[in-house]
Formats: sequence, structure tokens, C-alpha cells
Amino acid sequence: MINATQIRKGMVLDMNGVLFRVLEANYVNPGNWKGMVHTRLRNLTDQSIQDHRFRSEDRVEQAYLEEAEMEFLFQSGEEYVFMNRETFDQVGFPRDVLGDGVFYLVPNIVFIAEFHQGRPIGIRPPLTVELKVVQTEPFLKGATQSASNKPAVLETGLQVSVPQFIKEGDLIRLDTRENSYIERAKSA
Repeated sequence: MINATQIRKGMVLDMNGVLFRVLEANYVNPGNWKGMVHTRLRNLTDQSIQDHRFRSEDRVEQAYLEEAEMEFLFQSGEEYVFMNRETFDQVGFPRDVLGDGVFYLVPNIVFIAEFHQGRPIGIRPPLTVELKVVQTEPFLKGATQSASNKPAVLETGLQVSVPQFIKEGDLIRLDTRENSYIERAKSA
């Protein structure tokens, strides 16, 4: 059990047997009232999102998660197959467990998979990934040299904003926490 003031983004809480992932957590202390923690939670059973307010003196149970490095292998229908890098066991993850991580699935990429009592509940992609640009507007020669960006569609379907000099076929490095462009990657 932890105090409500220790709740942080990314934690998984066990509330009456139901698992919730913390999407946002903000501590507020409104004047002469007692402090409270405003949270936005995702129910890991039905993927619904709800807001919940904890009093600062409330205690909540943090779920114990097992973690394993898993390598993405392939997609089979609505299931995404990963291989445990230590035991070589293959595990299928449904789309709803992957969430936004599905936008980083290219063969042989390594994720941290989270399990609760043997059941997969989520994945964490690496901090940076390299993906190929498959569609973007061409570079305009007379365009201003300011930091203007343009939209680009990547090989996994993710749409991000990239600098003007990026063209179709370029390999770019992304920050997976914010879905943002970092730099052009070196081609192999």
C-alpha cells in the first residue's frame, strides 16, 4: 500500500481487484482544504478512462508487475506475437493491450512487456525508435528557412511532424514518449 501522494504517471493500481494504469496524476492543495490527488486512470480490463480524486491521506495498492524483455516477431490476425528474449517463449498480445505501442511495431524491435499474475497487461516501447517515412510533401526550394515543419506518415501508420528537409524514404529517429521527431537516422 502506498499513500495517494506517491501516485505517479505510468503506475498500475489495484483497486478492488481491478487494475488501472495512471495516465495523469496531479497533486493539488486548495487553500485551507486538505490536499488531494487528481488522477486520470485507464481500466486495463475494458480500456475505459475515468477521472478519480484521492484524498492525500488515502492509501492505494500498487499492483506488482512482472517485466520481461520481449522482441516483436509478427502479427497474426488481431494478435501481435512477441518472443521472450530469455526463455524464447512466444506470447500473443491483443491490440487493446498494446495501446499506442502498436505504432512502433517493426520486426525485431525490443519492448518491455508487463504481466500481472501471468496475464499480459501492457508494453513499454524503447525510448527511441527508427522508422521510415512513407509519405510526406516534397521540399519547397523557396520556402523560408525557419523551423517550419510538415506532416509525415511513417511505415507503421503513425503521423508525426518533421522538418522540411525530410523526404519519402528517409529513416528518422522518434521519441516514443511524445511521438516527436528527434533527428534523421543514418541509413544502413
